[in-house]
Amino acid sequence: MLDLTYDTPKPKVIAGAKQDWELVIGMEVHAQVASRAKLFSGASTQFGAEPNSNVAFVDAAMPGMLPVINEFCVEQTVRTGLGLNAQINLKSAFDRKNYFYPDLPQGYQISQLYHPIVGEGEILVDMEPGIARLVRVERIHMEQDAGKSIHDMDPNMSFVDLNRTGVCLMEIVSRPDIRGPEEAAAYVGKLRQILRYLGTCDGNMQNGNLRADVNVSICQPGAYEKFRETDDFSHLGTRCEIKNMNSMRFIQAAIEVEARRQIAIVEAGGAVVQETRLYDPDRNETRSMRSKEEAHDYRYFPDPDLLPLEIEQAWVDTIRDSLPELPDAKKARFVGEFGLSEYDASVLTADVANAAYFEEAARGRDGKLLANWVINELFGRLKKDDRDITESPVTPAQLGGIVDLIASDAISGKIAKDLFEIVYTEGGDPAQIVEERGMKQVTDTGAIEAAVDQIIADNPAQVEKAKQNPKLAGWFVGQVMKATGGKANPKAVNEIVATKLGL
Repeated sequence: MLDLTYDTPKPKVIAGAKQDWELVIGMEVHAQVASRAKLFSGASTQFGAEPNSNVAFVDAAMPGMLPVINEFCVEQTVRTGLGLNAQINLKSAFDRKNYFYPDLPQGYQISQLYHPIVGEGEILVDMEPGIARLVRVERIHMEQDAGKSIHDMDPNMSFVDLNRTGVCLMEIVSRPDIRGPEEAAAYVGKLRQILRYLGTCDGNMQNGNLRADVNVSICQPGAYEKFRETDDFSHLGTRCEIKNMNSMRFIQAAIEVEARRQIAIVEAGGAVVQETRLYDPDRNETRSMRSKEEAHDYRYFPDPDLLPLEIEQAWVDTIRDSLPELPDAKKARFVGEFGLSEYDASVLTADVANAAYFEEAARGRDGKLLANWVINELFGRLKKDDRDITESPVTPAQLGGIVDLIASDAISGKIAKDLFEIVYTEGGDPAQIVEERGMKQVTDTGAIEAAVDQIIADNPAQVEKAKQNPKLAGWFVGQVMKATGGKANPKAVNEIVATKLGL
């Protein structure tokens, strides 16, 4: 695999009234495990089902019901850890996190505070070609999701939907390595991309299947470097957590406004209070939700209904052997194998389905030319029609056929765009369409010469201008292309025009 080198981006700097400040950000991303059943029950995880229809007795905390762990959820979490180059802990354990929410029937959440199943890992966050941030992952643990309280159906009552209760979440906790709003959004985007490649989470933020808690603090320039040297958090400012963010755009806006709030407090001589806050996009502000709880506030203790979880290294190795090619490796291979730019390779590997489409179409063909057609023509048209690659009317074989016709000089680039439109709207075999509709490029130099001679004879004044200014030769090329219905070989036309005009 080709190694892609990169430089580290500069941290975001915000100018306060008195001095400059830098941002320090850590993320806690909750990713719903892609599983048909919940973590400790066989109830369905289907989204959009009738309220309270996907609830087993365990989820509803009926007396005497005991949790039974879903092995597939464990496998998916291990797969995620391996995809993030993380340490897999062969022994882990579940704890009870005690707190009261109306949509948490047990009165506690089963989680993994002290002994998570996945330890330290890393994510390389691409910002632009040649610029990336390596973000350390502190841990991944499994936990139950809570239900959903609904407050907008009745003016006097709230309702509770327990369908999400007990759904398996992976909480992916980063170190405070992210240095700006754009990096934070890019981190979530890269994590979602990896999860989709692995098939462990669909990454649907709109449905709440991926959401982030963002920890924001500020520090003076140079303080973060001291923190990295010593791991002493006293070099950093007090952090505040912004809860339940499910939009890249809102993540960036919330970090920016929260950082400025903290800067204003500190520069006024005040102290930032550690707390959990919510972002209000309508007012573009964060507001206090509750004081930040510490672990002892939740009265954590080992769950007495669940034995410690022990897995075998051989099982982990089997999962490792089944991992797909991940985004960074695929991007590097596309650069090396197909000669693509890092940017084009990034675009094509952003989604696993996009990458598969390109690779199938590019097999045995000019990868650069094919990438240009996939990115500019196909992706552009799909975006216009609000379709994704799985809904493309043009198959990889059809797009490859169009590129083959270009490469063989059977059609010009202009004709190819007309052909693409026909295939997109009507379907059919590109080569057959070209034959039946007379779209083949004119490569007969005699025919092209005749057209050039006619244009020159009809426009003596323009000939004199072109001889004075050779750039005007392009006018003759355009006239010849127009006269031949765009079928003349552009390269041959340019050469013949230049010869005839003595340029």
